[in-house]
Amino acid sequence: MKRKSGYVHGYSDREHSRLHDQANTLTELLHGDTFYAANSTVLEAGCGVGAQTVILAERSPDAEILAIDLSQESINEAKALIEKQGISNVRFELGDIYHLNLPDESFDHVFVCFVLEHCIRPLDALVHLKRVLKPEGSITVIEGDHGSTYFYPESAEAQKVIQCLIDLQGGIGGNALIGRQVYPLLKAAGFRNMKVMPRIVYVDSRSPELVQGFTKNTFIAMVEGVRERALRFGIIDEEAWERGIRGLNRTTEKDGTFCYTFFKGVAIK
Repeated sequence: MKRKSGYVHGYSDREHSRLHDQANTLTELLHGDTFYAANSTVLEAGCGVGAQTVILAERSPDAEILAIDLSQESINEAKALIEKQGISNVRFELGDIYHLNLPDESFDHVFVCFVLEHCIRPLDALVHLKRVLKPEGSITVIEGDHGSTYFYPESAEAQKVIQCLIDLQGGIGGNALIGRQVYPLLKAAGFRNMKVMPRIVYVDSRSPELVQGFTKNTFIAMVEGVRERALRFGIIDEEAWERGIRGLNRTTEKDGTFCYTFFKGVAIK
């Protein structure tokens, strides 16, 4: 089911809101140990609408951050967000990871979050990013893995709608299961001192902020975003889709639980 490459989640206002909900909900879990020293140079590759950029800039206010993305529309939105937050240590450029118009060994750190899953050639992407990293510089890679999802009550129908997203992303050259590959990809790209840390999101009714912010507004919203394409390509019928979404929403009730694993890798050039 190979189709033209692209961003499987689309560029709707709803998707932009989902990205911000995800970033805000997971800030401490994913970025609690991410800090960059004063005057260090940081490349954020694939900044999108700036959801992660704001967090990076606020946590390392004295670092100099260059954020790049393929989409001028996304960059414009990211710029507006940065300006609204009064952040002054970020600049933006239109850029392609595979064709970086940047000098060799020009950054102290590279940061890549939820980007490799959308790359047709993630290993090549890491190799190109390594070129612009200074010797002894660090790279941080954060990716999810939809295969790590489990929940209660169990629902085969819910698993089917998640699989729709996995299949659709694979069909355009991405990989929704890439989290488990962070270590081998960093190793194959020639990085060293790799450390990969699973970051587990566990949700039950004791944490209503996670029920809303992660299970509903991040994960279920992400799955719902591919409904039209899943039905159009005949991966699933409408009745089965609705049963699956009901199964996912059932996990957000008082006796439900939801669990998902992100993988954060840090390595040195």
